[in-house]
Amino acid sequence: MKNAALRDLSIDGLTDAYRRGDFTPRQLLEQLLRDCAGSDNPVWIQRLSAAQLEPYLAALEGRGPDQLPLYGVPFAIKDNIDLAGIATTAACPDFAYTPAESAAAVQRLVAAGAIPLGKTNLDQFATGLVGVRSPQPWGPCRNAIDERYIAGGSSSGSAVAVARGWVSFALGTDTAGSGRVPAALNNIVGLKPSCGLISTTGVVPACRSLDTVSIFALSCEDANRVFDQAVAFDAADPYSRPNTYANGRRYFGRWRGGFDFAVPQPGQLRFFGDASARRQFELALAALQQIGGRRVEVDFAPFLEAARLLYEGPCVAERYLATQTLLERKPEALLPVLRSIIGAGRDYSAADAYRAAYRLRACAQRAAAILARVDIAVTPTVGRAYTVEAVLADPIELNSNLGYYTNFVNLLDCAAVALPTGKLDSGIGFGVTLLQRAFSDKRLLSLAARLQQHLRLPPGAAGAAYREYGDSGSLSCSLPYACVEVVVCGAHMRDLPLNWQLRERGGEFVRTARTLAEYRLYALPGGPPARPGLVREPGRGAAIEVEIWRLPADTFGSFVNEIPAPLGIGKIQLADGGSHSGFICEPCGLEGAKDITGFGGWRKYLGSSSC
Repeated sequence: MKNAALRDLSIDGLTDAYRRGDFTPRQLLEQLLRDCAGSDNPVWIQRLSAAQLEPYLAALEGRGPDQLPLYGVPFAIKDNIDLAGIATTAACPDFAYTPAESAAAVQRLVAAGAIPLGKTNLDQFATGLVGVRSPQPWGPCRNAIDERYIAGGSSSGSAVAVARGWVSFALGTDTAGSGRVPAALNNIVGLKPSCGLISTTGVVPACRSLDTVSIFALSCEDANRVFDQAVAFDAADPYSRPNTYANGRRYFGRWRGGFDFAVPQPGQLRFFGDASARRQFELALAALQQIGGRRVEVDFAPFLEAARLLYEGPCVAERYLATQTLLERKPEALLPVLRSIIGAGRDYSAADAYRAAYRLRACAQRAAAILARVDIAVTPTVGRAYTVEAVLADPIELNSNLGYYTNFVNLLDCAAVALPTGKLDSGIGFGVTLLQRAFSDKRLLSLAARLQQHLRLPPGAAGAAYREYGDSGSLSCSLPYACVEVVVCGAHMRDLPLNWQLRERGGEFVRTARTLAEYRLYALPGGPPARPGLVREPGRGAAIEVEIWRLPADTFGSFVNEIPAPLGIGKIQLADGGSHSGFICEPCGLEGAKDITGFGGWRKYLGSSSC
């Protein structure tokens, strides 16, 4: 048996070690508990004892990594997420309770073979982005790289546990950035999934309508694997949403094509006095361009306006609802800074809430229009890293600064991936966030993995080497799931009688093209309107002029359903080597048809005296 202290905690690394027999899950967990015990950084609220770990280890007996996708993979759980039989505190001793069941997401991960090592420290009631808002007996959680600096919050302990090499992944929660800010500051990946994809049953709410369970990992590949196991519709969670097919397991891969990425205008970027953060952001953008990205500067005003609504408006009333009973019964149980923030929520009226909702809807429409023009938007994850001392001296403003690029994401119903891209002059991690509308998780992870593979930076703070991952597929279309490009060759072309069927479904003209020189075109009998039939006949065909239209994928089915026989949809091979769905004709429909191939296209035929 190899020493379990010499380990690669990536999911692939552990799987390989288990298959080789280097060590067992039991031996690994024993070593990890020894490692954790050697630190005085209050990362953990409670680590599981050997007796508490035994049921999880016993459940793996007689099984192996070929039977369970997360076999023997250790993970940490933010202590506002339930683990059966272990107290949930939300970093508030007076709030603590012991659940009989684990949170729905935890149950799914355990069923996949993962082993919980313990519950991690957090900003009390998940309110904060700093990681220092934890009272005694725990206290501020410190950065994994340099303990003079904050870990970031609220999921501070979960991020540090991953960065220190104590677990392979960790669960956090993210309402305003708590799954991304700690990831950046501790040099790891933070996935903030689309709201509703991972159940929040068994999670202490911060803002129930905005909360999502988040995932910390050393790589995008590992975050993707955990995401696959955690995602499931939960009828017991009123905010749960079923995933889309295009965001499912098959759609993670190495992005190979070009892509457009939006960045805020220069005047909208803030680094709060840290010139090294500005340099690192420009280096990250250059890296995106090196892997095929095209930079598009946009007006980020709707995103920034939405961000201000989270704490500067009635949205804070939802945090008040989550803690109302304790706040009214025993206000001193909450830290003074939280009493000030959350207590303000009782002062807003229903009229205030509706007024904010109107503003948010306006921001969302403008933001959606921007995101529709690009594949992703890119921002710094945080503009500056602060010391623990600085945040304790100025707890409100510095916390607000940390949320400048994160507070709007859930409000605007987006998914996001934070990944490390470099280091600040202080040595603390710096990274960027890729974001897009909800249900884009797989596309974001795929592109983030491409960037991470390009940069090849060692993750975390435990000296883990960069791990090369095998090619897991490819995504080559800049809009792989949102639309279908359709080849039309007749009455659906621009200004012709059936073009409205495309336009009413949101179709957009892309370009004129020609088919491979293997097609024949026929004028079919019947009408109006007159229609052509395109048939592939290798060896005796010609290049036919066609148009390519982009149709939203969710309307493509209704469009196809209206196509009458003998026409249908098949793959059309283009002269430029491309292949798209388009109109084809069954050979049986050519009886009585007129061969018009010599005209080279339907428009020229219509303009001829032969029509």
